[in-house]
Amino acid sequence: MYGAVVLLMAAIGIEVVSTALLPRAAGFTNPMWSAVVLGGYGVSIWLLAMVVRTMPVSVAYAVWSGVGTALVAVIGYTFLGESLGWFKALSLAMIVVGVVGLNLAHA
Repeated sequence: MYGAVVLLMAAIGIEVVSTALLPRAAGFTNPMWSAVVLGGYGVSIWLLAMVVRTMPVSVAYAVWSGVGTALVAVIGYTFLGESLGWFKALSLAMIVVGVVGLNLAHA
């Protein structure tokens, strides 16, 4: 199970980096960055497929999408100049609480 958690964290990290690089792909008009983004997404999905062999898909996907969404929002605010108002921050906190709740319900 610990191996699945490590793979899941790697899948999340790769997906987050790929998403953060989407502006460089310029609507998939820049071939090099487009290949990097698509390759990253492919590796991330492959790792997620490996994870669901030993972890329930509902938990794995909720963690993958929830943590990934929250991290992309933080990266957008920190590095890409996006806004982060109180409502957006509260919404992200609810995502994290939901992911934690799913994991506790699975235990």
